[in-house]
Amino acid sequence: MKILVCIKQVPDMESKFKVAADGAWYDTTELAWRMNEYDEYAVEQAVQLHEKEKDSELTVLTIGGDKAVEPLKKALAMGCDKAVHVADSESYKKEPYQIAGIIAEFAKDKGFDIIFTGMQSQDRGSAQVGILVAEMLGIPSVSTIVDFAYAGGAVEVKRELEGGIKAKVSAKLPVLLTCQLGLNTPRYPTLPNIMKAKKKPLDTLAVADLLKVDALDSTEKMFFPEKKGGGLTLEGEVPALVDKLIGILKEKTSVLK
Repeated sequence: MKILVCIKQVPDMESKFKVAADGAWYDTTELAWRMNEYDEYAVEQAVQLHEKEKDSELTVLTIGGDKAVEPLKKALAMGCDKAVHVADSESYKKEPYQIAGIIAEFAKDKGFDIIFTGMQSQDRGSAQVGILVAEMLGIPSVSTIVDFAYAGGAVEVKRELEGGIKAKVSAKLPVLLTCQLGLNTPRYPTLPNIMKAKKKPLDTLAVADLLKVDALDSTEKMFFPEKKGGGLTLEGEVPALVDKLIGILKEKTSVLK
């Protein structure tokens, strides 16, 4: 069995964000970085499957600049066999269709049986890349999985729907799965495994060799939402409050006009 897990380096969400000078992305100069949280669940699930299937091979892939190698090292220490770094210092300028195109171009002739991705990235949050990769490869996909089992050449998963409802879905290999929070508990790399990870293969590929599709959209402007006035608290007896509320609705809105 051949397994691929795709990860992304994102800023720590506790960082203080500023809009970059070009107005199209955030300023990255003073941010702390980490593996995308959703991707940690994907890596953990891939490693658990790899440990169960003794004849399997697990590859982890990321797209990004030089700093993006760090989460690859963490994934190797968690249990991945080898890593692939698609070097691209301007990956943030590429929209989801292009990112998916890069991954699909890499994976198309590798014969991966299962591909894991995070449900979405914490910075862009499009939740499109995994599903687009599956479409480009012509394989089935299941999104937002919160439970996973594999047996006999097929996966059985539960995916999260609205209102806490879960749907049970089965699919034959090959398949792509996007992972939601709560799927598992990602492990912390131990010191011995961190040392072992330094000896594992980490290949670097040029993004120009894999990017075969054009962008379908572009980011024109990024900005913080405008601050609005605070809410109005009404106090008093119910009859008086009703009269006040009706007066406000007539004066400030068009609800009663």
